Amino acid sequence: MTQYTAIHVTVDDRGVASLELAATEKRNALSAAMIAEITDFATTLPTDGSIRVVVLSGQGSMFCAGGDLAWMKEQINADRAQRMREGRKLANMLRVLNELPVPLIGRVHGGAFGGGIGLCCVCDLVVADEETKFGLTETKLGLIPATISPYVIARMSEGKAREVFMSSRIFGAERAQSLNIVTQIVPASEMDAAIAHEVEPYLHTAPNAVAASKALARALGPRIDDAVIEDTIRRLADTWEGEEAAHGIDAFLTKTKARWA
Repeated sequence: MTQYTAIHVTVDDRGVASLELAATEKRNALSAAMIAEITDFATTLPTDGSIRVVVLSGQGSMFCAGGDLAWMKEQINADRAQRMREGRKLANMLRVLNELPVPLIGRVHGGAFGGGIGLCCVCDLVVADEETKFGLTETKLGLIPATISPYVIARMSEGKAREVFMSSRIFGAERAQSLNIVTQIVPASEMDAAIAHEVEPYLHTAPNAVAASKALARALGPRIDDAVIEDTIRRLADTWEGEEAAHGIDAFLTKTKARWA
């Protein structure tokens, strides 16, 4: 099995793969390395039926804090071509996870912010610790939830997305469930049992039929094609080029207050 540094992957004898975000020092923020490793995992996953289900989780105190701000700052200081390349890597990671031909179960605790909510929304179902906090916090930084938006809107609808896309408000697990980000809420002590309960049915289903059923649901759902994804990449690059993003990210990294706060 490939050895990774930003994620940790194991597979048990039932064919249940565990994909753990493992950058605990950065609260599992999505760095360039993590994006590349998740993409590699998803694109090299065996398609012979030996993997029955994938459980996505985060090590440490939090599921995922969103995008790595040091990586974002690099894009602000880059040229347009590099911004587009890096945005496309992030968008492709989300796409290959969304199109994974096996069930993807999210195990979420602590917090899921920005890109962390994007990861939740490419899962087929999400079990969350009842104490988990959520937020689409991009606008506090002068950014927008660009590449995650097709999956977030597919999950919660445009109307509900407009309630949370702009305010950067932090909300709890019950609100996340009402927005369709979360499927089930449990106490931390019951998380293992809840995940086992969700995994179990997939160990008794035909792998090719499961993959075809998932592809069918995607095909009949909101359109998320090359044109839509490319548009989100362009919008992300446009935002990285804006003065607000430069100021907002710098304020966060230097622990100063943004002028709009």
